[in-house]
Amino acid sequence: MAHYILEPFKIKSVEAMPVTTRDARVQFMREAGYNIFHLPSRAVTIDFLTDSGTSAMSDHQWAGIMEGDEAYAGSRNYYHLRDVVKDIFGFDLFVPTHQGRGAEQVLFSIVTGPGKTIPNNTHFDTTRANIEARGAAARDLVIPEGLAPTNRHPFKGNMDVAALEKLIQQVGVANIPLAMTTITNNAVGGQPVSIANIRATKELLARYQIPFYIDACRYAENCYFIQQREPGYRDKSIKEIARELFSYADGFTMSAKKDGLVNIGGLLATRDPALFEQIQNRLILTEGFPTYGGLARRDLEALARGLVEATDEKYLAYRTGQVAYLAERLLESGVPIVEPPGGHAVFLDAKRFLPHIPQTQFPAQALTVALYLEGGIRAVEIGGVMFAQKDAATGNVTYPMLELVRLAIPRRVYTQSHLDYVAEVITKVYETRESVRGLKMVYEQARLRHFTARFVSTN
Repeated sequence: MAHYILEPFKIKSVEAMPVTTRDARVQFMREAGYNIFHLPSRAVTIDFLTDSGTSAMSDHQWAGIMEGDEAYAGSRNYYHLRDVVKDIFGFDLFVPTHQGRGAEQVLFSIVTGPGKTIPNNTHFDTTRANIEARGAAARDLVIPEGLAPTNRHPFKGNMDVAALEKLIQQVGVANIPLAMTTITNNAVGGQPVSIANIRATKELLARYQIPFYIDACRYAENCYFIQQREPGYRDKSIKEIARELFSYADGFTMSAKKDGLVNIGGLLATRDPALFEQIQNRLILTEGFPTYGGLARRDLEALARGLVEATDEKYLAYRTGQVAYLAERLLESGVPIVEPPGGHAVFLDAKRFLPHIPQTQFPAQALTVALYLEGGIRAVEIGGVMFAQKDAATGNVTYPMLELVRLAIPRRVYTQSHLDYVAEVITKVYETRESVRGLKMVYEQARLRHFTARFVSTN
């Protein structure tokens, strides 16, 4: 029986939720071109589109908002953030950015270009797009267990270190300006990466003198899984684990809209002084002065406080426990999901959920439509729409091995009754799954097409 963990907070402010009829949702979905990104929030009852920037800030963070020092340069909020970044991550050289893709844009505009390759355990959408937009190649090297939805390996997000070395030998050290690991590994189910794997990746890259960067947007959740699952870490604090993990990194990017517990913000850090000088210069051109990086200074204060709050073990037990609760409710109903559940979302396995719909008809996208029509739930497709690769010369399409629907749960927003409602809606859709039909894409862009694509039903 699924167990719901006690929230380590009280609710101080509430926001009304839209409740719509099925007829209204049918009309909203038609107007949206069967793409949940086009839905207005007033049409969504439970919004699991993303956990990025959708969390509830604490009273302590809101109090910090009122302490914003909006000086253009040298705001005291920047210096508070600097101290927190040093304390948690161990980096002296960093800049704030408006969000994670701002950090990626600055970094990859400097280090990548045609002929270059960036390895990662698995790139997520904007990371891949920022690399490929500059003519470089983004290569995914997750361990085989990460691509098996029912495999309960405790660290399915791990880098395949042997495959990484093979890639280095194939493309050449000079063509790999840096390698990355994403924690947690979002694209394969929010799966964590072990310290042992981080260390092994670093040791390999150090032999080839290739810098090692971490995509750190869900660093606290990853550190909590290390504490709970990896031998030798049960008695270490989240901050101690984070300090060791990042000690192996030469730099990191971060969307602070996840484990920074803020609605906007990001970070970019490095240990290379020469690269840092270039980062600062590029930041001024595209984001803002190095002590504010495109953010209001009050947002810097909220971020400094949020980074600390995210390391609280009671909060992390609740956070990961809430996700596990929804996963267990679905498993009890026979709904196919990625196992074990990750830290920020439950991922439905659309291939097993809708086996009658071929990938050419986008079963995960069709499932997002079905969830919305049934109960006003907005989830997101992570499959053939987001990650299919089209050969420019032949037009042939290669579909990803995983065809998933992500139910990303905003932090400190929804309660047990909300999750029970979601489980009931998904179970009903699963029981009537044969009625769900595939989709045909009628509009797409060359990159990040999932944000703007439009579809029609194959019915």
